[in-house]
Amino acid sequence: MCGIVGYIGNRDAQPILLNGLSKLEYRGYDSAGVAVLEQDRIKISKVEGRLANLSGRLDHRPLKGSAGIGHTRWATHGKPSDANSHPHADMSGKFTVVHNGIVENYMALKKELERKGIVFTSETDTEVIAHLLAEQYQGDLVAAVRAVIRKLQGAYSLGVMTEHEPDKLVAVRQSSPLVVGAGQGENFLASDIAALLEHTRYVHILDDGDVAVMTPERISIIKAETGEPVNRKPVRIDWHADQVEKGQFEHFMLKEIHEQPLTLRNTMLGRINDRDEVSFPELAPAAGAFKDVEKIFIVACGTAYHAGLVGGAMIEKLTRIPVQCDIASEFRYRDPIITDRTLVVVVSQSGETADTLAALHESRRRGAKVLAITNVPTSSIARDADFVIPTMAGPEIAVASTKAYTTQLLAFCLFSIYLAQEKRTLGQKLHAELVQGLKALPVQVEKVLENANEVKLFAESIKDADSLFFIGRGLDYAVALEGSLKLKEISYIHSEAYAAGELKHGTLALIEKDTPVIALVTHMELYEKTVSNIKEVKARGARVMGITVEGNVELLNAADEICFIPPSLQLLAPILAVVPLQLIAYYASLALGNDIDKPRNLAKSVTVE
Repeated sequence: MCGIVGYIGNRDAQPILLNGLSKLEYRGYDSAGVAVLEQDRIKISKVEGRLANLSGRLDHRPLKGSAGIGHTRWATHGKPSDANSHPHADMSGKFTVVHNGIVENYMALKKELERKGIVFTSETDTEVIAHLLAEQYQGDLVAAVRAVIRKLQGAYSLGVMTEHEPDKLVAVRQSSPLVVGAGQGENFLASDIAALLEHTRYVHILDDGDVAVMTPERISIIKAETGEPVNRKPVRIDWHADQVEKGQFEHFMLKEIHEQPLTLRNTMLGRINDRDEVSFPELAPAAGAFKDVEKIFIVACGTAYHAGLVGGAMIEKLTRIPVQCDIASEFRYRDPIITDRTLVVVVSQSGETADTLAALHESRRRGAKVLAITNVPTSSIARDADFVIPTMAGPEIAVASTKAYTTQLLAFCLFSIYLAQEKRTLGQKLHAELVQGLKALPVQVEKVLENANEVKLFAESIKDADSLFFIGRGLDYAVALEGSLKLKEISYIHSEAYAAGELKHGTLALIEKDTPVIALVTHMELYEKTVSNIKEVKARGARVMGITVEGNVELLNAADEICFIPPSLQLLAPILAVVPLQLIAYYASLALGNDIDKPRNLAKSVTVE
């Protein structure tokens, strides 16, 4: 994996491919390459490192032609290197392929090809596909592609071209996202809509098992297994190109942190009616579908899992339905107890997270209803779930998620109220307080952003720390987990989050003089207990930054520094408390000179297990 682009038309392909790849840089990658049909001969240029390295090479030797494919790679098989970069070609150089995902049986296929005299030039699983294409080709590229994918096991998407049929690109999707953009006298291929917005608003979202055949004048889609044509209208995309540009901000991450007041408003828009009831237009056809739910699983990975921890507490508090949160990569391997009265909520920013998608399919196989909370309503997870709540965050470019997380929290809160309305478990007073609290959130987040100087100074002061600890109780602990993940992702400072009451059960051994500790103290019912835990780390020499509610100046008697957030209901405080933690991660990384939007070793959308 990570990013695929393709073009066929009447314009120069190279700049279109490079521009498309630049729109996919946010996904994380370690090498880049393009292949262009130049006078009906395939020419490849690829290089380890950033896209700028590839652009520099092409400045000296540009590739001229009107059809081509390109790729940014995030290493899975073989270390980052020029040789392992995509595109990959067969021995004759007449077939070339770009590939996201993993071919699980590639070693067996590779050994079989080597016995036939095929010489491999890379360590990748992808190269197997190029050699198989050459072996299977008998004058029909589409037939060869279909024959090859019958041999492949795994999750993948492919872009393929050959010198034998220079007027054609072929794309394949199998459990890894791929879209085809429709133009006038030209057509486009990409693994992400963001790469196409500059050229077209109309895209075909490929389903698993789809093979798309592209010429300059036409896009046709067939099913790989049967060859039958697929009649599917293109989807109009309403995102604007400036939504994937940084504007006045130095980094996408900072832009997206500051977009949170808007994205929170967008996520609420149309979901609270004139009577202050929560209603989801997306769930209107499913009215009453959740009344018989007896247990809920929340399944997700990374930041989305942390959102699920908060969401689970919200649902239990308001509906009294038991909720269990699971890491998606573990969920389906532990034989979960699921019935037709179970609701499984899957959460994914991209809607393409492989482990979460697999958990979704397993849950449906066992008879559960599945609700997806995702930022991409055209994604695989959205299409395969029974019900969908889009988070309305808009495109999130930085690898470290910020606005997607807070809109997931808001979606959970809205759904908790919605479910409580169905179950009749929510009193009028609390219902009114929650709705008023929700409406106040965008302005409150703006206020947190306006008063960010304290956390900026703290962040700059911890850049040389060896380790940092986050502590909190209740929902504060769930937010601490997300704060710790953000810091690790982009600053590379080792950090851990602990339930504050667990400190005395081992973690205190790690606290020494000047160890930074960030203590979340927004759960006022547990205030005294959390303060006791702060004093425990202070007694061992820790330096403590407290995150607490405005007016709680008493915390200065325990913490060294304080960042205040506006007062809110306890269930809503995580949406406010996480914002200073996002800023701490950002400014610490900035002080260290790191590549904030593209942290090392990470990809935005994890489409392999």
